[in-house]
Amino acid sequence: MNSAQTRKTAGFTLIELMISMGVTLVLLGAAVAAFRSAQQTNQMVTLGSDLSENLRAGMNMMQLDIQQAGTGIPTGGIPIPFTSPCGTTLPINRPKLGGTTTFPYPGALTCESSIPAVEPGSELGPAITAPDAISGTPSNPNSITDEITVLYADNSVGLDSKPVNQPPTANPANAGCPNGSMKYAGTTLTVTFDVNCVNLTNTSSSSNGLITINPGDLIAFQNANGTALLWVTNVSGQVLTFQKGDPFDLNGRTDNAGTIIQLETGGASCGGGASCFPPTLATRIWMISYYLDNITAPPYTRLIRQVNMNAPTPVGETLENLQFTYNFVDGVNNPSNQVSVPAGDSESNIRSVNVYLAARASQPVQVGNNMIYARSNLMSQVSLRSLAYVNNYTGVNTTVGN
Repeated sequence: MNSAQTRKTAGFTLIELMISMGVTLVLLGAAVAAFRSAQQTNQMVTLGSDLSENLRAGMNMMQLDIQQAGTGIPTGGIPIPFTSPCGTTLPINRPKLGGTTTFPYPGALTCESSIPAVEPGSELGPAITAPDAISGTPSNPNSITDEITVLYADNSVGLDSKPVNQPPTANPANAGCPNGSMKYAGTTLTVTFDVNCVNLTNTSSSSNGLITINPGDLIAFQNANGTALLWVTNVSGQVLTFQKGDPFDLNGRTDNAGTIIQLETGGASCGGGASCFPPTLATRIWMISYYLDNITAPPYTRLIRQVNMNAPTPVGETLENLQFTYNFVDGVNNPSNQVSVPAGDSESNIRSVNVYLAARASQPVQVGNNMIYARSNLMSQVSLRSLAYVNNYTGVNTTVGN
């Protein structure tokens, strides 16, 4: 009896075993679910952190350039080739994704005889289609992105420390630049810098000891007769050449205003010789455009910074939206949050720029049964012509999903 009783109570019954297995499976399922949730949360946090860094890097770069807009630029902008009436003027080109558009941007109320320090570009960017969002089409206006172009002078190189062709003087302390000259023959301007005034390869007037002028740079020439903006075609030692056919269509123009001809004393009748130009300062100008690029590296959309017509440089990835609005001060209505220039105002009335930049994570994360992208956006307001005020990231919003 004792032996039978021992055998009967030595193990688990089938019911007990099934119950224990069920409990174990429940606990194991809960542990797996908790692990998956923790893994998804960690992935979301990691992607969100990368997303925020990407957004801030792009926003910071734009802020720095927009803050500088107008530095060293004449009030009202830099004159460009212009013939009145404006319908007869061939507009100059402007960088754009996949090609060029022209200044002023399509839809402007009036044509322009100058490039302003800030040029809006409402809906000049591409229509963005996110992997899990509504198609980017004109029927979905919120998907169409903007472009902005800003101009400012590069005063760090000392190019404008002395006039290119400053006449010689009897004062040893300021001997002038007798070896500097400007000559305009046919449609080609040739500018020679006196090495004793401005050394294009090595000069103490530059903060880093070097002046590097490259083909593709924009140079503004200014003297008592006016200002003209030209594109560097060739650099050879101390000689810069500006030939017709540049991508902006600035060089070799014969319009009635805004060309190198107007800088000559007597205009075209002078003949373009070295004696035609009064003392003339040269200043390098940065023209910087920002826009989104969804073509070069699909499926990624990148924030592009393009200097002049040089190769575009990506400064941010997986961006979904870029929008600008502008605050004007005209002493009357002071319109704010304008997507373009309102009637009665001009770009010179812009006092601050509102920037909206939105991005998504580079890959989705599974949440429940759905694959969801983490998203975030930044908003900032940047005051122009002043480093004293910038409102960093007035709005920061991070979401999961649409």
